[in-house]
Amino acid sequence: MAASNGSVTTSLVGHSRPSGALQLKSSSNKPNPLPFVALKTGLCYDVRMRYHAKVVNSQSDYTDPHPEDPRRTYRIYKALSDAGLVSQKGASGNADIESELMQPIPAREATEEEVTLTHSKEHWDFIRSTAAMSNVQLLDETRDGDSVYFNNDSFFCAKLSCGGVIDTCKAVVEQKVKNAMAVVRPPGHHAEPCKPAGFCMFNNVAVASRVILKEYPEQVKKILILDWDIHHGNGTQRAFYSDPNVLYISLHRHDGGKFYPGTPFGDYDKCGEGPGEGRNVNIPWPKAGMRDGDYIYAFQRVVMPIALEFNPDLVILSSGFDAAPGDELGGCFVTPAAYGHMTHMLKSLASGKLAVVLEGGYNLDSIATSALGVVKVLIGDAPLPLTNMYAQHEAVQTVDNVIKMQAQYWRCMKIGRTIKDLPGAPAAERLHDVIRRYQAVQLFTSFSMTALPIFRDRVSRSFEDQVLCTPGFQSTKTIVVIVHDPPQFWAEPDSVTGEISLHETYMLDCCRKYVQWAYERGYGVVDINAPEHYTDQDDEGLNPQAAIQDLCIYVWDNYLELSDAKNFAFISVGDASAGVVYLLGHREVRSRMRTSITFAGKQPLHPIMPIMDEFIIDWYYKNSRVYSYDSATSAGADGGGSGFGAGGNGNSSSDRSSGKGPKKKLGNVIKTEIENINELMNGKFEEVTELLEGELEDSDSESEGEIVQVPERKRVKTQESS
Repeated sequence: MAASNGSVTTSLVGHSRPSGALQLKSSSNKPNPLPFVALKTGLCYDVRMRYHAKVVNSQSDYTDPHPEDPRRTYRIYKALSDAGLVSQKGASGNADIESELMQPIPAREATEEEVTLTHSKEHWDFIRSTAAMSNVQLLDETRDGDSVYFNNDSFFCAKLSCGGVIDTCKAVVEQKVKNAMAVVRPPGHHAEPCKPAGFCMFNNVAVASRVILKEYPEQVKKILILDWDIHHGNGTQRAFYSDPNVLYISLHRHDGGKFYPGTPFGDYDKCGEGPGEGRNVNIPWPKAGMRDGDYIYAFQRVVMPIALEFNPDLVILSSGFDAAPGDELGGCFVTPAAYGHMTHMLKSLASGKLAVVLEGGYNLDSIATSALGVVKVLIGDAPLPLTNMYAQHEAVQTVDNVIKMQAQYWRCMKIGRTIKDLPGAPAAERLHDVIRRYQAVQLFTSFSMTALPIFRDRVSRSFEDQVLCTPGFQSTKTIVVIVHDPPQFWAEPDSVTGEISLHETYMLDCCRKYVQWAYERGYGVVDINAPEHYTDQDDEGLNPQAAIQDLCIYVWDNYLELSDAKNFAFISVGDASAGVVYLLGHREVRSRMRTSITFAGKQPLHPIMPIMDEFIIDWYYKNSRVYSYDSATSAGADGGGSGFGAGGNGNSSSDRSSGKGPKKKLGNVIKTEIENINELMNGKFEEVTELLEGELEDSDSESEGEIVQVPERKRVKTQESS
């Protein structure tokens, strides 16, 4: 404790009051009442990091600069200066940034000893060798590298960026500042131990974490690295994948592994290995267009509960701003307000010890405003109000997958118990099998429907009781085939145990309504149920989509094609529609098929593949209705590029319903705002049955007139529905 002129300051790390700390007046015998507030926010910025730039090789290098633009750090510094948080003096490169609110943290070059705590010696030597390369060699390395460029100053700038982050973290740990932001480049989180990638050379955050754990073993035993860059930090994850002392949490676009870095390594089931198992949490967004509400929801449900349970001694934020509006690589809409709110939550951890490190972000205006929002919260301002607070269903589903996966490692994620925890679990019976047996009894009682035998050669034994038919269906002129997922249920689980009361659980099954409609009109009915999982142990590896495809082919080859029926209408529900689309593409069905109705809801749409009939795509587009939720995507469509940061899924609902080009393969898509399948089927019942009656009655008239083949049907009239 040191006293001066009646003011008392508290030594936080065994030294006198840290430089730059504000002095709060206090009585002579009392410590500083607010030691944290008395400190400034640190800022690491050095204009020399702009020396790293792409070698100019053509005129386009001037007119269309590389996304990792040298101006990125300056634009952030200028935004802070324009907001009055720092002076313009530092803009020229002077390390003495004058500010009453922010404490300068000079950048210095990282040493080989520090960098090789994370990277191999060969990696260090390669980056060092770029300083002496000719332009031709630099261009060759740029061409052959993984989305990374080099010039003769890249090695120096990479060391400066890495060293700046190390000293930023040290300043936070030593409480010379209350928190800090390192405005540095080149970024680091894609750089793996043995190779540069994704605009990154040295993994700044990973190296700094290793240095802190080594040099401050008493103050810092556990570090949380939170990465909200739109790209997965594959390098950081790999550096700590087996380390129990570092928790890595990443929110990023994944797009099923198609978004950069384009591997499954960023999926939610990658949780660490060995002693680090459970110390890796991926929140992989499935598409572009993620918003404030999605990120805040993920923070509230996953990030903060796990972080609080982990209880870190230091938080390092890999802060890319390429999820901000206007960033063409990211394609998302996370506003400065949301960045501020997330920063505010992170400040509650590790006694406020938070170091923010710039990663990506390639729209100069977006990164400037986003960084300003973060720095204001670091200094102590309140975050801006959110304009979007609600998560999209894709975000809710993603977060739910993460919670289920992480429940085996974190108590806060464990809602009730998993089936593996329950006694007698190996002998437990899936409820969908029980329900299907109940449905079979009810359909027999009401419509005399019985099971069609399915001989098990390629088809899973789990389907043995899943195909039901009305008596004599093979002798009717018209057969309606309904292929559907298991019925939906509504229930409210106990918030603590996860148990469900059967008394308050309801089965929602609109398919029965369509069965009754067809039965009352004298049509033959075949009802095919497609379970999502399989009961038998030897069926566990069976792909559900492949199984329903095989089943539809089996039923067609062995029953439907051999029947006397002249007219077929297919109604498919949910993901089971994959089986119907597969059948249409792999068998010649147009002469007897009249129409295909699909209730897809928010399930992905399945494109038809014309294997047997080259005209089936046009027929399917003209003679189908596919009711799809407005933001649903197509299964197997390109959900993002394979290059660095490719954005957009190129498959909007408006494109799908236009009938242009390959979108015809998805059928005649009718956009709808209704997500729930049962609500959709119930709401469209009169519209669909009226369509079916018209098509099937017209076909009966054609059959009586001895029209044997119908190569092209008239186009189904459509009504846009909202």
